[in-house]
Amino acid sequence: MSGATTPAPGRLDTVRRFVNTLDIDSATDALTTPGELEDWLRSASLLAGATSVGPDDLARAVVVREALRSALTANHGGDPIPAGALAVLNDAAARARLTATLTARDGWRPRPAAGGVDGALGGLLALVGDAMADGTWARLKICVNDTCQWAFYDESRARSGKWCSMQVCGNRAKQRAWRDRKAESTT
Repeated sequence: MSGATTPAPGRLDTVRRFVNTLDIDSATDALTTPGELEDWLRSASLLAGATSVGPDDLARAVVVREALRSALTANHGGDPIPAGALAVLNDAAARARLTATLTARDGWRPRPAAGGVDGALGGLLALVGDAMADGTWARLKICVNDTCQWAFYDESRARSGKWCSMQVCGNRAKQRAWRDRKAESTT
């Protein structure tokens, strides 16, 4: 992680934390074994009961994580979710048997009918659906610093945040731009 970020509101922070299980800046991945995935899903209250997690579950979870990262990158410009990421997320939703449930206060909300890891991943996607419905999804973004790509919640008034941290990644980008301008002016 290049810079510290403020948590996203409510359960959307679970999605942010899931994407950030891969720390590109420090080259660490918190999801390298089925046991690590199981522990993470349990700590996020997405997996309950006696569920065994296998290598195929881990592979699907990592693919979903990277599809979410791609979807969050699209939030910078309000672009549609890229087709590849959309296909992965729709496949995960189908495996989770995600269905719309009417709630007393919030209207229709997506909920997984499947159990196990597929249901847990569906629970993550349900959180995305909830965030889309309440308007917070568009503020969850990926740092534009290619060596960072940390998920962060954009709290800027104009909703134009680019970096997970202005003090770290933003400062690096501005210094790089200054050096480039200075190099151009001397040639």
